[in-house]
Amino acid sequence: MSKYHSVSVWYNGERFDSRKECHRWQELKLLEKAGQIKNLRRQVKYELIPKQDGERSCDYYADFVYDENGQTVVEDCKGVRTDVYRIKRKLMLYRYGVKIRET
Repeated sequence: MSKYHSVSVWYNGERFDSRKECHRWQELKLLEKAGQIKNLRRQVKYELIPKQDGERSCDYYADFVYDENGQTVVEDCKGVRTDVYRIKRKLMLYRYGVKIRET
């Protein structure tokens, strides 16, 4: 259990950070099978700030990324919106022009 009371779960050999995230994955898989979305992926890495002198890069890992109606959707399954997440959400918009869809 994490400090935010989420419990990681395993489904079809894959680990999910929460039951909510696992449930959303199952929904998205059905939507992909029905042809409503395409190119569904998990844990897609976006570099927000590159590695600099003695510092690691700052990355954001999207829970889900998929194509819907010709647009790429970056989705995050959130229970608690931490300060770090809020900053990374703003950096995604600034750097990539991507507004994260929160579920």
